This record gives sequence, C-alpha cells and structure tokens, in this order.
Amino acid sequence: MPNIKSAIKRVKTTKTRSSENAMVKTAYKTATKNFKAAVEEGNKEKATELFKVATKAVEKAAKKGVIKDNTASRKKSSLARTLNTL
Repeated sequence: MPNIKSAIKRVKTTKTRSSENAMVKTAYKTATKNFKAAVEEGNKEKATELFKVATKAVEKAAKKGVIKDNTASRKKSSLARTLNTL
C-alpha cells in the first residue's frame, strides 16, 4: 500500500476507472453475444434490433477508450456481415 498521498489517490482512481471500463466492456460483449444468439435462431427482426443495440454498445466502448477505433470498426463490420447472411 502506498504511503504518499498522491499515490494513494492514484490507486483509488485506477480502481474506479478499471471498474467503469469493465462495465462498458461487459456491456458490449453481452450485446454482441445476444445478437449472435438471435442470428443462430434465424430471427431476422430480433437480430436487426439487437444489431442496433450491439453497434451502439461497441461505439460507446470506443468513445470511452475501452477499445480502439479500428477494433470497433472491425467488430461492427463483422456484425453487419453476420446480419447480411440472414
């Protein structure tokens, strides 16, 4: 455990940011998982609705810096290709 006041604050800040980043990352992974499940069912209406939710979650993660912009673009493109196979 750090003794210096600024180091103590840094540990606290890092812990807070890590938990926030984890929540965002979990949200976009869950959204993509739900979308892929709808695609496997073959339900096109549900898949298109969940596609919007998943792309929004991926964009939000990229905006917050949890994932990089190119990674977000690649994931959205992959989701779109999956949707177009239906």
